Amino acid sequence: MGRHGTTGEVAGIRITSARRVIDVDSGTRKLDLVRYYARAAPWLLPHLRDRPVSLVRAPQGLDGELFFQRHSARSPIPEVTQHEGLDPGHLPILTIDSLEALVHVVQMDAIELHTWNAVTADIEAPDRVVLDLDPDPALGWDRVIEAAQLTRMVLADLGLDAFCKTSGGKGLHIVVPLAPLARCVPGTASWDDAKAFARAVAQRLASGWPTQFTATAGPEHRKKKIFVDYLRNVRGASTAVAYGVRARPGMGISVPIAWDELADTTGGAQWTLANIDARLAHVKRSDPWASYAQVRQSISSELTLRLEEGGAQTGA
Repeated sequence: MGRHGTTGEVAGIRITSARRVIDVDSGTRKLDLVRYYARAAPWLLPHLRDRPVSLVRAPQGLDGELFFQRHSARSPIPEVTQHEGLDPGHLPILTIDSLEALVHVVQMDAIELHTWNAVTADIEAPDRVVLDLDPDPALGWDRVIEAAQLTRMVLADLGLDAFCKTSGGKGLHIVVPLAPLARCVPGTASWDDAKAFARAVAQRLASGWPTQFTATAGPEHRKKKIFVDYLRNVRGASTAVAYGVRARPGMGISVPIAWDELADTTGGAQWTLANIDARLAHVKRSDPWASYAQVRQSISSELTLRLEEGGAQTGA
């Protein structure tokens, strides 16, 4: 059978190379990862269904080459839904809509799952804005907590609810759900609208608290600061999915939290495969994002202008 030939079965699907170690740091095996995704499916699938997904695949584990897959391959992954024509000039984009599809994706050596800010049924109308708070590694975690609180305050001043999750890596993701504008007022939010708004938020933070934030990419601009990455809000960009594992040593997981839990967090990779089950049990009792689907709010050029007039720096 070979060194990693042992197989396992999850959700009726045969898992090959099940005992192959994919992360030496934590000793995580491929089968451990598949089993986690199957356990997390009740919380994960609502964030995946109908939403274009990109995969980070690691056929040789974290020590081998990682590659990013946005479209269907020559040999389609079983059970994964393919959507023709939504990304002109490319092979079909993918969605993971069932437990079986999820398990097949991980069986095919995917570790990370990244989703677009729109669903396939309304691909030109973003239904969320994501701000990635990406800190200089030299900063203490308390600075990241404060940055998230300030971001929430700026959004609240605009009348917008926001939700927070750990990134599974170094920082936090602030997510602003949007009802497509057609449900709120005549018209529809476009990708350009979403990017302009996210950029204006980032620049407002950088101008209001210049020693804490930067809206400019590049390590030279991020020294002792937090980069507010707003570029995840363009068509085709994606963000690590809630409850998704990151392809990094230690196998951190991106986990939704309530705002009143933020002060007690310890890092962007606080939850890993080693301790996630206690968190899932907590979420089952009290989902920190329970109200997410009920939020009905929109962005507008007026909100973007208000941010820009609030002293946002130019550029970017």
